Amino acid sequence: MSAEPPEFVRTTRASYDTMAQAYADRFPDSLAEQPLDRALVKVFADFVRAAFPASPASAAPPPVADVGSGPGHVTAWLRELGLPVFGVDVSPRMVALARRSHPGLRFHVGSMTSLDLPDETLGGVLALYSIIHVPDGHLADAFAEFHRVLVPGGHVLLCFQAGKEGHVRLTERFGHAIQLDYYWRTPETVADRLSAAGLRPRARVLREPLGEETRPRAFLLADKPAGEPAPRPAVTPT
Repeated sequence: MSAEPPEFVRTTRASYDTMAQAYADRFPDSLAEQPLDRALVKVFADFVRAAFPASPASAAPPPVADVGSGPGHVTAWLRELGLPVFGVDVSPRMVALARRSHPGLRFHVGSMTSLDLPDETLGGVLALYSIIHVPDGHLADAFAEFHRVLVPGGHVLLCFQAGKEGHVRLTERFGHAIQLDYYWRTPETVADRLSAAGLRPRARVLREPLGEETRPRAFLLADKPAGEPAPRPAVTPT
């Protein structure tokens, strides 16, 4: 029997299940009006392809996971960029919407802190606006999972609202009652957490808010170095 997921996973799942259709209607394609965001996702795809060039044994790089895939439009964009890709989302209703909108792609329910994937099988992990719902005490678990599932040489691209560190809980969105937590972090904090998980930050971009946005957007690109052992977790003295 699988273990009960952490409380933050349960509340995040329930909140997105509640507002799934309204969210998909409001954000049918979050990259369409953001040329810089779209370009950075393409850069991520270019890095993954460069890390795993085509060969007689393999015509495509290892697959990429879009973690926190929501309605699936970013997953579909990655496929258009030539990557083998699938989506993972904590919300069953979001997964159902993504499957309906993109029937040629694979989506499944899962949590980034406990990915149901074998070790060292992915060429990349994309997480756009999904680590914002992970509490500080569980962020190391998520990044350890990214490290575990990545093939050496694989890449991670994170995007999140940046700024002064803090935490808020929304109780309403799109006219629906929810209980959804948001955790704000600086790019430096997230880069340090990636490094602690054995993932090497390679680039960071910070863009100013656009339109209705109120916080800057941070993009962090990292990779899993080849030939390095996984970091050992810190041991707390008893």
